[in-house]
Amino acid sequence: MTEDFAVWLYAVVPATQCVQTTELTGVASGPVRLIAGEGVSAVVGSVPLSDFAEEPLRNHLEDLSWLEQTARAHHQVIDAVGNTGDVVPLRFATIYHDDSAVKDVLMERAADFEAALERVRGRTEWGVKAYVDPDALPTTPEQSGADDSPGTAYLLRRRAQRQGQQDAQQRALQRAEEIRTALKEVATRTVQHPPQDARLAQYRGWMVLNDSYLVDDDRAQQFAALVTSCDARFPEVRLELSGPWPAYSFTGDEEEVQQGDTT
Repeated sequence: MTEDFAVWLYAVVPATQCVQTTELTGVASGPVRLIAGEGVSAVVGSVPLSDFAEEPLRNHLEDLSWLEQTARAHHQVIDAVGNTGDVVPLRFATIYHDDSAVKDVLMERAADFEAALERVRGRTEWGVKAYVDPDALPTTPEQSGADDSPGTAYLLRRRAQRQGQQDAQQRALQRAEEIRTALKEVATRTVQHPPQDARLAQYRGWMVLNDSYLVDDDRAQQFAALVTSCDARFPEVRLELSGPWPAYSFTGDEEEVQQGDTT
């Protein structure tokens, strides 16, 4: 019996861009191929409905090991395609019934995809995170008076600790904003993400900046040098630079398309 398959979308590229897919393996260890449209093409693969129909996919998404492995396969294809030129990455688990449905999307949303490709042309995404160790920020504790009772002195110390922590956090956020302002001078676009959960990302202290920057490729070295400069300028802040990546954070205009039609 022949197994039924759906189509997993990885990315959209210009139709004129040469993308070699013959050696690429993607999600579910499937081969990667192109579906051509008028001005854009879709990078896709086939995935079995036994694992990727609505119910089995929902169950898989609760399996962290499966999720990590599948997400890695998805992003590896996008990274490989990005090395060939401009690319609009599509959201993880963007799935359609068949090639015909994908061709319809390419035709209906061609203008949106072309605008997204124009926005990221000759640019890549860089991530910058900033961490602050609250213990590294000086505080000014409130002094208790000589005549204060032990209970009063304790309450004053607790109030001073709380105020000191609030002041330290405010200074940390101010540093983050100064760094963000400096980096915006080189980047063409910026997206601010919420801080990651410390338990999942395994960092100590506060994450005060978690931003993505879209940077012209010919200014990438300048951007990296600026991050290093900010790291030295603010010793109480630890900066972490990652990239370059395909522009995952800057192609949101096609969000509606990324929903797919099998779930």
